[in-house]
Amino acid sequence: MSYTLVALTVLVALGSLVLSPRVSTLGSFYKGHAVSGAAPGVFSLTMSLVTTWIFARSILNAAILGYFYGIAGALAYATYYLSFLTGAWVIASLRWRHGFDSIQEFLANRFGKIGPVSYSFVTGLRLLSEVFANLLVIGIIFGPAGSTAYAISIIAVGLVVLAYACLGGLHASIRTDVFQMVVFLVVLAALMVLAFDHGGLSIAAIADSSPDPDGPGWVLLAVAFLQVWSYPMHDPVMMDRGLISDRKVTMASFYHAAWVSILCIMAFGVLGTYAGIEKEAGETLVPTLTRLFGDTPILLLNVALIISCMSTLDSTLASAAKLSAVDIGLAKPTVFNGRVAMALFLLGGFVMMFFGSRDLFSAVAVSGTASMFLAPVAFFSLWWGRTEIPAWSYLMAFVTAIAGAVIYFLEAGNHMMLMQDLTGLTHKYSKLLVISATVMATGCLYFGAGLVVRKRLPVFRAEQTADPK
Repeated sequence: MSYTLVALTVLVALGSLVLSPRVSTLGSFYKGHAVSGAAPGVFSLTMSLVTTWIFARSILNAAILGYFYGIAGALAYATYYLSFLTGAWVIASLRWRHGFDSIQEFLANRFGKIGPVSYSFVTGLRLLSEVFANLLVIGIIFGPAGSTAYAISIIAVGLVVLAYACLGGLHASIRTDVFQMVVFLVVLAALMVLAFDHGGLSIAAIADSSPDPDGPGWVLLAVAFLQVWSYPMHDPVMMDRGLISDRKVTMASFYHAAWVSILCIMAFGVLGTYAGIEKEAGETLVPTLTRLFGDTPILLLNVALIISCMSTLDSTLASAAKLSAVDIGLAKPTVFNGRVAMALFLLGGFVMMFFGSRDLFSAVAVSGTASMFLAPVAFFSLWWGRTEIPAWSYLMAFVTAIAGAVIYFLEAGNHMMLMQDLTGLTHKYSKLLVISATVMATGCLYFGAGLVVRKRLPVFRAEQTADPK
């Protein structure tokens, strides 16, 4: 374990604690407002959006996809960050067209109790999985799984993040996000300078790294274009930040977050792609990067991972508090109850870490599929503005999306081969493309059928009650 890395982690943690004011008002704790009541501005909100979405698992995924599938893999992962655009359109329609303050309120109004219950179930699982996934990355940075360094680092970082998240809630999260993002950008800039200064990084070779048009990277790119329509809606971290400032600030922040985050993710994707081009037999990503660039870039990469972990964790805990105490009302929306919810979610992450399995980390990847029941909600209810969609249409879309996510999870983990037997497809991303397309198509079909039935139903009732004479 590098003592330099430990020292840098301590500095970032101390800086985050210093920047986290203790708040006592609900507006600061749950809505991110300053003590004066002022909402975040464009710069603060943009930095917060970017750093909470460029979380550690994303950095690793971008690099790993580039490593195995070339530039197509990096582009595919970066495409998910178009979610900032679709997320902005969702927020604009939700708040300023339909007049709702949360997705739960909108779903309850349109579909009854099943709307917010199903949505909160999916978002709760996502928040818990994010706690788990980022703690996992912290652990593997400091030591092998199961080692003392692995366990201590997870507990120490988790408790530090919980401490400053509890102090200031969403307000503290946004303040520390700005600090963490500035440090992250400095580290990323230094990392890229060292990589390009190395001399072996060839833009031409990277551009030609995915020559097969049917390769997994290009298939995943198609999946991303399907899932990006619903993906932001099931992420409360993004949605919560879309509900706290005025229209001008919110829309500008989301649009800026899109291009900034795409550039950041592509930077790590390019590093992974280059490492994949230069890898030797039997090598994995980190040993390849270490051989190519030396220890300093790897140290910087680990610092970037730790910063993104901390930023995502505090934002996840803030959203978990709001989900528990405000959105679904498991307790009164007090600051104390929000802090209790944060502690319970962190405890859940610890439990998943130390008593879970590798399948739990794989399960994080299926959230995009599970969220696709929200695509027809966006298409038909939010953007088209149809208010007569029946609850059964929504419920069927939800059940289909969850079934698709479960099937993908089982197929990706080689627990079953149903899709391979039915379609002949062997790669998990090809299976995911078929599942995603099917879930989206059937979800829209349910909503369309619901519209048709609702239109014909009054005629049917009139015929049944008409005078037989």
